[in-house]
Amino acid sequence: MKVWTISFQDKDGVQQTLDLECEHRPSVEEAAQRLRRILSPVTEDLDLNDLDGRTQEPTVKTLKEQNAVQINSIVEAS
Repeated sequence: MKVWTISFQDKDGVQQTLDLECEHRPSVEEAAQRLRRILSPVTEDLDLNDLDGRTQEPTVKTLKEQNAVQINSIVEAS
């Protein structure tokens, strides 16, 4: 399994990285879902159906608007 490094800005504007194991390069939405589980485990169970189907990448949007977290890049770890 490959390891992917997600680079993101946290709520304080500090550049952070997180390594994920995944068979393929995760999409930004997949990375956002995994980040949300780690950064805000309470919100993991929240229903995003109000955004699902009405907007692309609802988890990315929620993380950015409500938690000020923005994913900058997803690259294969060396």
